[in-house]
Amino acid sequence: MTKKNILHMISPQDNVSPFDVNMACDAGYDLVIPYTNVNLTDVNSLVQDAIFSRSVSNAKKTGVFICGKDASLALDMMDAAKKAMVPPFEISVFPDPAGSFTTAAAMVACTEKTLKEKFNTNFQDKNIIVYGGKGIVGGISAIMCAQQGAKCTIVGYDGISNVQKKAEEYKSRYDVDIIPGDGSTDELNTSFLPKADIIFCAARAGTQVISLNQLKNTQNVKVLADVNAVPPAGLEGVGLKDDDVQHECGAYSIGPLTSGDIKVKTQYKMFEKMCTTDKPLYLNFDEALKTSREILGL
Repeated sequence: MTKKNILHMISPQDNVSPFDVNMACDAGYDLVIPYTNVNLTDVNSLVQDAIFSRSVSNAKKTGVFICGKDASLALDMMDAAKKAMVPPFEISVFPDPAGSFTTAAAMVACTEKTLKEKFNTNFQDKNIIVYGGKGIVGGISAIMCAQQGAKCTIVGYDGISNVQKKAEEYKSRYDVDIIPGDGSTDELNTSFLPKADIIFCAARAGTQVISLNQLKNTQNVKVLADVNAVPPAGLEGVGLKDDDVQHECGAYSIGPLTSGDIKVKTQYKMFEKMCTTDKPLYLNFDEALKTSREILGL
C-alpha cells in the first residue's frame, strides 16, 4: 500500500495560514495537520512522535512546516526540530513564518535579476534602504542582501529603538552588519533616499510610506521593489504588475504581483522538494533564495 505524504504544520499562534495549507496540498501533500499555540518546548515531543510513527523508508513522506509571525522563533523551532531527530529516523523541516522567507527571497531574486539584466551588476556595495524594516520580510531581505555584500539600512516607522534591536539580533545570529534607521517622520524617511541604489518596501499592507514627491529626492536609485498588494502602494507609482517598468524617478519598478508570482512558485517548489526527497531536508531562508534564483534562471 502506497503511504501518504503527511505534513505536520506547527504554529505558535491560534491558527495556521489557509494559504500555506492550500500550497502544501497543491504541491503534493495528501494530509496537512495543524498544531496551534505551540511553544518552543513542545517541538521536541511533536517531532519525535512524527518520526517514530513511520518506518525509516517512509520518513521522507513526512514533513514539518513551521508558521507563525516571528522569524527568530521559527528558526529556533527549526533548530529544536533538528535536535529532536534520532537518525536514521529523520524528516524534512521547512520554516516560512507568515510566508516571509519566500516573500523576501522572491523580492531579492527579482531585484538581482533586474540588476544583472539592466545594469550588469549585483548587490555588492549597493546601498539598500528597506522601509518596513522592523517586519520579518524587510529584515530577512536585508540579511539576504547583506550576505551578498550590500550595505542595508532597515527603517522603522516608530523610531530607531526596535530596528536597533533587530540589527543587533541579526549581527549576533547571522554575522551581518545591518544599519538601523529612524523613519518616524516623512522628513526622516526622505533623508535616506539621495544615497539609495535600491529601495525595498515591506511595510504594512495598504500603507503609503514614500510619495512621488519624496522619490524626487533620489539620485542614483536603480530598483524599486514593493511587496504590498493592497492599495495604496507603499512606494507611490509602483504598479501591482510592474516588471522592470520605468518609474517616474528613473528606477526600474518591481510590483507585488511580479515578485508574488515568484514567491508562490518558490513555496510550491520547496514543498514539492520535501514530497519527493530521498533524504531529510532543512529548508531555511537560504534555500528559499536559492529556489527563487533557480526559478528566475539566475
